[in-house]
Amino acid sequence: MTAPYYADESVTLWLGDFRDVLPTLNVKADLILTDPPYGETSLDWDVWPKGWPSIAAEFTRSMWCFGSMRMFLDHRDEFAGWWLSQDVIWEKHNGSGFMTDRFRRVHENALHWYRGPWSEIHHDTPTTPTARKRQMRRKQRPPHMGEIADTTYTAIDGGPQLMTSVMFAKSMQNYAINETEKPVGLLEPLIAYACPPGGTVLDIFAGSGSTAAAARAIGRRAVLIEKRESQCEKAADRLRQGFLDLTGGAA
Repeated sequence: MTAPYYADESVTLWLGDFRDVLPTLNVKADLILTDPPYGETSLDWDVWPKGWPSIAAEFTRSMWCFGSMRMFLDHRDEFAGWWLSQDVIWEKHNGSGFMTDRFRRVHENALHWYRGPWSEIHHDTPTTPTARKRQMRRKQRPPHMGEIADTTYTAIDGGPQLMTSVMFAKSMQNYAINETEKPVGLLEPLIAYACPPGGTVLDIFAGSGSTAAAARAIGRRAVLIEKRESQCEKAADRLRQGFLDLTGGAA
């Protein structure tokens, strides 16, 4: 095997088709996080690699996979052997649909799949940061509801709360170096949930390298594979320089 296209202390990026590259690597990932081609357009790069979920199963037992509902339904048989634990919705600030006779689509799905007993799959409870006490102003009641003496009260949150399954993060419309690039702030909680600190995340459709940027930011290692050299070049430049997530975190 030739040398990686890019490598540092926590990230390794390989150029090539994952079907050719993976068998040459001695990697057992704690998690795969990936965004495959959905196969829903006529673009030359948007071709579904048939059978890839079965190949991925040889290298991990836990996987976050982005996709549309149509994509998952069309290829449901290829996920045989995987169990679905949950789905997360990425709410975007702009739409990605082209149909003018349907609801404007402003979301994508991320599904978490696993193999084997759930008790053996790493998963950390996804919580929000501890909320602070805050003073709230009570809305004035209509006259027919009677009087209330106080117009303010203090809301006391009971510490960390479960993150919701709908996460808002601005899409990378003006900053993207890949056609379907995902914001780092969206990927960080997915990785934190399913990959232990110091663990390894594998992305076999690496694109812009967002998975590596997110993994590195929260103390995980990343192994990336991307078959387009133009994308490898941009991802390597990004990883050398670091990356400012201009879209902000997921809410």
